[in-house]
Amino acid sequence: MSVSPGEPAVASVTIDAVLTRASQYLPAERLDIIRDAFAFAARHHEGQFRKTGDPYITHPVAVAELVANLELDHLAIAAALLHDVQEDCGVRNEEIAERFGPRVAKLVEALTKLDKLPMNVADLDPMRGTTQAQNLRKMFLAMAEDLSVVLIKLCDRLHNMRTLWAFPPEKQRRIALETQEIFAPLASRLGVWQIKWELEDLAFRYLEPEKYREIAELLASKRVTRERVIAEASAILKEHLAAAGIKAEVTGRAKHIYSIYQKMRRYSAQSKSFDQIYDLLAMRVFVDTVSECYHALGVIHALWRPIPGQFDDYIGNPKDSMYQSLHTTVVGPGGRPLEIQIRTWEMHRVAEYGIAAHWRYKEGGKQAGRDEERIAWLRQLIEWQRDLAGADEFVESVKTDIFHDQVFVYTPKGDVLDLPAGATPLDFAYRIHTDLGHQTVGAKVNGRMVALNSPLKTGDVVEILRSRTSKGPSRDWLNQNLGYIRTAHSREKIRQWFRKQERAENIERGREMLEKELKRLGWDVAERQEQLLQLFNYSNWDDFLAAIGYGGVSTNSIARKVAAVIEREEAEEPPELPQKQEPAKLGGPGMRVLGVGNLLTTMARCCNPVPGDQIIGYVTRSRGVTVHRADCLNILNEAERERIVEVEWGTVTRTYPVSIRIDAWDRVGLLRDITTVVTDEKVNMVGVRTVENGDGSVTITTTLETTGVEQLSRLLARIEIVRGIRSVERVQERRRKPLPEEAPLPLRRTAT
Repeated sequence: MSVSPGEPAVASVTIDAVLTRASQYLPAERLDIIRDAFAFAARHHEGQFRKTGDPYITHPVAVAELVANLELDHLAIAAALLHDVQEDCGVRNEEIAERFGPRVAKLVEALTKLDKLPMNVADLDPMRGTTQAQNLRKMFLAMAEDLSVVLIKLCDRLHNMRTLWAFPPEKQRRIALETQEIFAPLASRLGVWQIKWELEDLAFRYLEPEKYREIAELLASKRVTRERVIAEASAILKEHLAAAGIKAEVTGRAKHIYSIYQKMRRYSAQSKSFDQIYDLLAMRVFVDTVSECYHALGVIHALWRPIPGQFDDYIGNPKDSMYQSLHTTVVGPGGRPLEIQIRTWEMHRVAEYGIAAHWRYKEGGKQAGRDEERIAWLRQLIEWQRDLAGADEFVESVKTDIFHDQVFVYTPKGDVLDLPAGATPLDFAYRIHTDLGHQTVGAKVNGRMVALNSPLKTGDVVEILRSRTSKGPSRDWLNQNLGYIRTAHSREKIRQWFRKQERAENIERGREMLEKELKRLGWDVAERQEQLLQLFNYSNWDDFLAAIGYGGVSTNSIARKVAAVIEREEAEEPPELPQKQEPAKLGGPGMRVLGVGNLLTTMARCCNPVPGDQIIGYVTRSRGVTVHRADCLNILNEAERERIVEVEWGTVTRTYPVSIRIDAWDRVGLLRDITTVVTDEKVNMVGVRTVENGDGSVTITTTLETTGVEQLSRLLARIEIVRGIRSVERVQERRRKPLPEEAPLPLRRTAT
């Protein structure tokens, strides 16, 4: 908004278009509040102009017309007209409530708060700040309290995008990015397709102007051919539908540039051309009943050959936004692929307006109750946010549970449940009921036993096996490396269970988990204690251990944060030392030696240090500096201390060998299962040696070529859960002879 420095408006602005559209579905007596709201807004916005040069009142009028097109009630239209008077004109909310009623005032206040939210999409990651997390929380709570708030906000954003050309390029890109990352997905989730497609196309126009122009020109160049083929196909189809006794309307369907761009990206990966995008040629068939939808589908498939894998039944399996249609792609006239959507008129109304088609403030409570049931996911969102401890967890649930793709699975009774893509049987169990999740001991998918961390697919029938005597969930379920749960809802329910356990038990369990993780990585708990407390903002060691015990702090995050600190410390300038020389990069990438220059460096084979370890150097007479772990027995027992020098890690650009020992019960396929885990992590495994212990167990020693501590931690955690594994730990060699001068140390396989 800006105040005009000069010329007055050249044309008067009226409310006629809004009233005409609203009168098509609202009683005449409800139009008066719309007229009053327009007069009130016009008076307060007088003298204000937009960046386009138009009188500012043109914006709320345009938003109100979009709201009327969604067929929202008279109070929502009035709120759309008034949505900027509080922020831009200083009108108090009490005055709005007095003149237009409490609901209009509440809508305007909620819209004003949403306008003040800093919607920087770079801050959507909850790891990057709490402020954005709290703001998104308020936004979604406002949506759940009154859906009209978000629908008006979407209309507001759409009109702003239509006039975005008046802003500087930098602001155009920022607003377009917000639209693409936040508002278009929100419109999609609500099923408001007519707004969703236009928001996507307008955002794409400013984010990728050259590609937008390229696709627009391609569509324009093929428009005449496309219209001719559609007209020919429509005439043929109408004739066959009429012969089958089906009363139907057949129309061509407009294509959206951003959706074509997305298809072009997918098709280019498959070496397909622009001409092979199936739904460039697209039609819709409108009928009166559901049975006629399927009858029409049979006529179409009898007329033209269907393309395999290009049929979707969204009538039998509606989308979560209530969208319903039959989608099929056939080989149409001239051998051209032709996409056809078949739906009833009511389905079309829902497809265009989404949840707005059902969110009506009608007389009587029964209809409102039915409407709320049809958008149960909003109610579910409210329930979940009440259970979450903080704003960061709420944003995590929004990102994983709301915006991601979904899968639809069946309960044994045939009920359909929607879950985020990648969800597991445990997520399914916790969605059904918290107690069922806690008591889960196994799962069947389509009648077959599966692992609890198996991803579910659309159409799966899931049966949960429970134990009434179960002691509760396993702490392993919270280990992100193991993939047992994928939703924040399940994770928080498990954390709540462990929080309720005895504090002493959580502290002891947390100590065991921490010591096990740090021992696995070759770190000393006592040395890291103060550092860990600072990293995780704990002032008390027992509180920190208890948090690890109940899952509030994961061992995965401990390894990640400590590794990040080590990397940061290595990048800092080392402290001043007597007669210190400038650090020299020696022996290739990844190593810096202090106090000496132009010497080769090699990794000691006795302890195989990796980035993240504390290290020390030993100066040999002919092989430069050999780098050892600081706790290597060869270094600790070395008599000539003057030959020990300080070294530090530089930039890691290669992999490092780490020796590990695995104790397990012997069985067929054990080594195969271990190597599968290692391969999945994209780690090379060399020098495998297996020793039978005579009691049915085996000891496997091998060398893993890892990129550093974080990858090693993740890999050892995954190996540990392979069936039959008793323990996994990193090993180093014991020293019994003085350090050699010329020859490399022999590789032993004796564990410490």
